[in-house]
Parts: sequence; C-alpha cells; structure tokens
Amino acid sequence: MRIRLIIFSGYYVPHIGGLETHVDEFVKYLSNDKNYDIYIFAPNIPKYKEFEIRHDNVKVYRYPAFEIISNYPVPNIFNIKFWKMFFNLYKIDFDIVMTRTRFFSNTFLGFLFAKFRWNRKNLIHVEHGSAFIKVENEFTNKLAYFYDKIIGNIIFKKSDCVIAISKAVKNFIVENFIEDNNIPIVYRGLEIEHIESIKENNNIKEKFKNKLRLCFVGRLYKWKGVENIIKAYRELPKNIKEKTVLIIVGYGEDLERLKKLSGDYLDNGIYFTGKKDFKDAIGIVKASDIYIHSSYKGGGLSSSLLQAMCCGKAIVASPYEGGDEVIIDGNTGILLKDNSPEQIKNGIIKLIKNKELIEIYGKNAKKFIKDNFNWQSSVEEYKKIFEKLLKSKI
Repeated sequence: MRIRLIIFSGYYVPHIGGLETHVDEFVKYLSNDKNYDIYIFAPNIPKYKEFEIRHDNVKVYRYPAFEIISNYPVPNIFNIKFWKMFFNLYKIDFDIVMTRTRFFSNTFLGFLFAKFRWNRKNLIHVEHGSAFIKVENEFTNKLAYFYDKIIGNIIFKKSDCVIAISKAVKNFIVENFIEDNNIPIVYRGLEIEHIESIKENNNIKEKFKNKLRLCFVGRLYKWKGVENIIKAYRELPKNIKEKTVLIIVGYGEDLERLKKLSGDYLDNGIYFTGKKDFKDAIGIVKASDIYIHSSYKGGGLSSSLLQAMCCGKAIVASPYEGGDEVIIDGNTGILLKDNSPEQIKNGIIKLIKNKELIEIYGKNAKKFIKDNFNWQSSVEEYKKIFEKLLKSKI
C-alpha cells in the first residue's frame, strides 16, 4: 500500500536549527521505503528553491513567507504565489498530514488543510516543545501564551494522533493540553556516521592550543540560556579563567545583547563565531573539550546536545530541553540542578579539576548515543503509528 504523507514544518533546510535537521533526517530515512510518497510544505526562509526533490523522492515546496517576530515565520498571504502553491496541494490525495511544533503558523495551516475540507485527512501532530514560549519581550510571551491556549489547544485536541519527541514534551502536553498518558514518545535518530566523518576544526584548535575550550552551539535567544554560560565564565576563578576560552557558535535575536554582556571578555576569552553550517559547527565542537547545555524549560530534546555527545564531548548540562533524559550524572556528563550561572560554573570547575573525567564522560556519552539514537529504529516506530492510524480509519 502506497502512503502519501505531507509534512507542514515550521522551518526546513537550508534554515538552520534542530527542528529542520530532525525533519530532514526523518524524511531521508523514511524515503528509503518506496511505499511512501513524501511531500514537505514550508516557509521559504532563507530564500531558496521554491521546489526541489531531496533524498531521491522527497518533494519540497517552499512558499513565500516573512517573519513578523524573529524565528516565527508567517505565510505571505498578499503574494498570489502562496495561494497557488497552497491550493495545488488539494489536487493530491494525501493519506496523512503531519504538523510539527504547535506554535508555528505553518502548523495551523497544516491543521486547516487536514480538517477544514469535505474529505478530512488523518492528522498527526508531532510536538517538539516542552514549555510556553519565553523570549525577552514580555508582550510577545503573552501573545504566544494566548495563541497556545486557543490554537495550540485545538491542534492537540483535534489531531488524530499526537507524538512527543521526549518525555519532557509528553509531560508538558499532558499537564497543559490533553490528559492522555498513552501519547507515544519517539526519539529522533542521529546521522552518526556523517558526524564521525567530520574533522575537527584545526584553526580553533591551533588558535587556542594552550587553552581548555568550552563550547555552545545553538540559536542565540532567551530559551537557550546562553547568558548564564557567559555569567558562569565571568565568575570562574582567575587561575581557571586564564586557561579557558568560551566559544559560542550560532546566531539569533540575542547576539548583540550577549556580546554586550561579555564586556571586556569579548574576543578576549569569549568568542562568537556567528552563523555556521552543520559541518563547520560540528568541527568546532570536535575541537572543543567541554560542551555546555544551558537551556531553560522549553525545547523537547536539543539536537546540539545529542550531536556534542556523539562527538564524544564531556557535557555540563541543565536538566531542561532533554538534558535529564540523556545526561546520566557521573556517567555521560554532569547533570545540573538547574541552568543558573552558579550551577554551570560549578560544573565547569568540577571537570577542570578532574580532567580525567573529560575523557571518561565523553566516551560514555558517545556510546549512549550509538545505543539509543538510531534513525532506522525511530522511523520504524513512526511507520507502525502510521499503519495503525490508517487501519483504524478503514
């Protein structure tokens, strides 16, 4: 039986982020099963090909869009091309519509496409978030909360199936939207062989060859807690700080604020690399000694954290955004009580004073990823859910 699946993703490659790589890798491995016809409908941010075929048979449509608020795209409803692309989807008889992450406008668009029609489609919603939106602007936070309580609530309750990408996400859904303890959790996989094939960044290693290198990779916005890493670095004892550098990889709305917070340490202990593609980011992680995961409650399971573990790095991690699901304290890294600067500082100091732990934790972290985050097994879990849903509708 051939199954036509369309995914309404909040963003998609070449946009950089955990959701984008999650979706792209998912369809890459699912497309190995030739019984699936896969389509993706996503905002064209950054500007790229309006149509392309990826992974041999994944059809990608990118519609005109813009960002009213940074990191939250909306379709350009004033552009006729958007409406042509959207209504052309109705010519295809899809079996399953999949949306990902409730607070993107494209998720609501996918919900409308699946349910507001004569022949309603099976809707699977995959949730990636584990908290209400939290950014610097309080008005934005209140607006997002209001949106969640109305639109997000509808999406959860009217979907034919809801999937969580981590335990933290499932708990958030159950506590705030639908009381259903049977919500399946399907962890993402990682492209382990590809990550292993990437070489470490020799420029970073040579530039800071006499320093211990701390690293963070991700979008620079409130959710990620990067300001707490900077504060932790600034509070390190002088003798440790002089031998340590902090490398921050990424971009986002908080970039200038974080640079300002770095003060005299900017380019003198704290270094911002700016936007990097996947290969370059992994190369920098590999050239580092310790990876810092500093997130607040919010994301489902940090891709950057998993990738750093796959690189065999020692981790100092807050318990949020999946930290407490993959970091076993004293085994795969140091699991903190929270993401406060004091906790992060103490975690860093502990590793620096016990340098043998850096190698031990790194090896354990890498093994944990290989044992638990495999795309083949994850895709099989999704396929079982698809088949069960379709059978129940016959």
